[in-house]
Amino acid sequence: MAYVVILTYTEGLHGKWLFTEIRAVFSRRYLLQNTALEIFMANRTAVMFNFPDAGTVKKVVQCLPRVGVGTNFGLPQTRRISQASPKQLYKASNMTQRWQRREISNFEYLIFLNTISGRTYNDLNQYPVFPWVITNYDTEDLDLTLPSNYRDLSKPIGALNPKRAAFFNDRYESWEDDQVPKFHYGTHYSTSSFTQMWLLRIEPFTTMFLNFQGGKFDHADRTFSSVSRAWRNCQRDTSDVKELIPEFYYLPEMFVNANNYSLGVMEDGTVVSDVELPPWAKTPEEFVRINRLALESEFVSCQLHQWIDLIFGYKQQGPEATRSLNVFYYLTYEGTINLSSITDPMLREAVEAQIRSFGQTPCQLLIEPHPPRSSAMQVYVLLQSPLMFTEQMQQDVIMVLKFPSNSPVAHVAANTQPGLATPAIITVTANRLFAVNKWHGLAGHQGSSVQDQQYQLPVEIDPLIASNVGTHRRQITDLLDQSIHIHSQCFIITADNRFILLCGFWDKSFRVYSTDSGKLTQIVFGHRDVVTCLARSESYIGGDCYILSGSRDATLLLWYWNGKHRSIGENPGTEFVTPRAILTGHDCEVTCASVCAELGLVISGCREGPCLIHSMNGDLLRTLEGPVGCVQPRLIQSSTEGHAVVYYDKGHFCFFSINGKLLGHMEMEENIRAMLLSRDGQYLLTGGDGGVLSVWQVHNLKQMFTYPGCDAGIRSMAMSNDQRCIITGMASGSIVLFYNDFNRWHHEYQTRY
Repeated sequence: MAYVVILTYTEGLHGKWLFTEIRAVFSRRYLLQNTALEIFMANRTAVMFNFPDAGTVKKVVQCLPRVGVGTNFGLPQTRRISQASPKQLYKASNMTQRWQRREISNFEYLIFLNTISGRTYNDLNQYPVFPWVITNYDTEDLDLTLPSNYRDLSKPIGALNPKRAAFFNDRYESWEDDQVPKFHYGTHYSTSSFTQMWLLRIEPFTTMFLNFQGGKFDHADRTFSSVSRAWRNCQRDTSDVKELIPEFYYLPEMFVNANNYSLGVMEDGTVVSDVELPPWAKTPEEFVRINRLALESEFVSCQLHQWIDLIFGYKQQGPEATRSLNVFYYLTYEGTINLSSITDPMLREAVEAQIRSFGQTPCQLLIEPHPPRSSAMQVYVLLQSPLMFTEQMQQDVIMVLKFPSNSPVAHVAANTQPGLATPAIITVTANRLFAVNKWHGLAGHQGSSVQDQQYQLPVEIDPLIASNVGTHRRQITDLLDQSIHIHSQCFIITADNRFILLCGFWDKSFRVYSTDSGKLTQIVFGHRDVVTCLARSESYIGGDCYILSGSRDATLLLWYWNGKHRSIGENPGTEFVTPRAILTGHDCEVTCASVCAELGLVISGCREGPCLIHSMNGDLLRTLEGPVGCVQPRLIQSSTEGHAVVYYDKGHFCFFSINGKLLGHMEMEENIRAMLLSRDGQYLLTGGDGGVLSVWQVHNLKQMFTYPGCDAGIRSMAMSNDQRCIITGMASGSIVLFYNDFNRWHHEYQTRY
């Protein structure tokens, strides 16, 4: 019988991962013991292993690739870093400074703190913890400019109600037990049962909850059925001090009983199904969006360091925790017990069960107060340059750059992030002439971009010097399939600006060229028909990413790109592009695609069919069905927030959730040729044949701003890394640079609901 139970939980838990795809290795705790490892893959999946002891963990790390904890946190990629303590990771990382300078959001910073402190999606007992931030769940309108609508983040959830705080303080002061240390709270703010309760309506958490509950759902009155009721309970019930999970800020599906589970009837006769939302949120999507806006608000930004002190910092343990009413049951803290020293199997099992049920406090990251975030106004002033106050800037157009060729600028790439060897704007014209324009940034430079060099993509290996301009030029028109229409998705520029990829060749290949020398580096075969579009995932500086190629015969191929391990000219036989997966499901020519490695998803559209969503392993997940008339997708943009915007022929725009729900639709008269999402997914930039660059608010597809019209159509578009500059490629062969500031609309339009 025992074997049957074990097999129930191990079915499907087998797999194979390539060492070459490992991107980060973190030491982890399991049941408060430092005996586990979590390994993150290139496609953003992760797997966690628990080992017999810490010594085995060290041996395993020595056998794994020397990747450290990845490239995200400004830490060296060494095995020593993978074995560093959470305190060491926090101290050595640059993320706190980036958060203070507002280079990353509150959400991103909290994910970072959770990650390095040992919280993980792979262990329900150590699930990431996020704060409640809104207190008003009862009114029709929510004004995010009112301090009264925000929680006091300097206090733990159990101390917000003065009466309940007094109860917990009395418990602590009157505690008399020689075996168990004093505590304020016998329950924790994060346990596996709480996580399963929040996520009850979606798999695999439904099955996990049923296994935990003996095959039955909980009593209806104890089931998570109302956001307002859950908040009230956290203020009144002495056994409820739950904080939130990250999904409250990005996963609207958790509030919907899409599978129609029978969750029971409460004592007042209310049938439990979908979660009851606050009156100010008409849909789950609206609730998540507003909750996220509140998390990123100035009120939360200026207080968040105090909540961090409670959960991850110096108020987590010791005298400061006592003064802050923030002491939990002793078995929730690391270092309180050594399981390996318990020789009695029954006693050890009992202690492990206690640890599982009481929850686990994150590893303490710092023993001094966490620094506050810089104010938005302070950062705004620091970012300004004299250029921003010139008459030219007030007109929104920074500069216009005309190239010698009159060919339309079919593709623009702006890889300008700090740390690149050569930050640049790279443009490619319809006749395959590309230019590498060195980027100096906006501050202190009236000329933001200086044209550096132009190349025509090569056929031959040796460069051909054009005597009239003194630059390298190559002619390849005879190699392209004559029926291919050159557009922006025929090209890819790698994130380090070192290579350009081009499709549309008659031999059914796509090709890799060096932007430095113009030389052909690799010819990539794999399709049975002409390749019609390319896309790539975002990647780290000089790092790897995924390439997607779609062809005329409806085939999609996913490729792994690794361009950081060799210099140009080194190991000429080594391939940059290697196959990863075949994606099927389309029945005609693939016209557009998007790869989101952060979510492990691929979205693609074909000439006469719907858009499809695949996993990066090649599994077809779902179809994005637009309204009547939306049958010819031409452009796709996806965000790491789990949204997709699709532009269809004849002026149709559709806004989808990544799980296939149509969230918005609009029509416009202009023929759109280029579109771009802001990094946070809140704003959409569009440009087309009319030469007008427009900014739209994504969630309601409302037009926010229109830049001065250009004298030619817009064919391509990119944004600088700091999002302060929009670069458009024009049908006339020019590029136009516009000044951009998303904050000009953010607070004015998004404070009251």
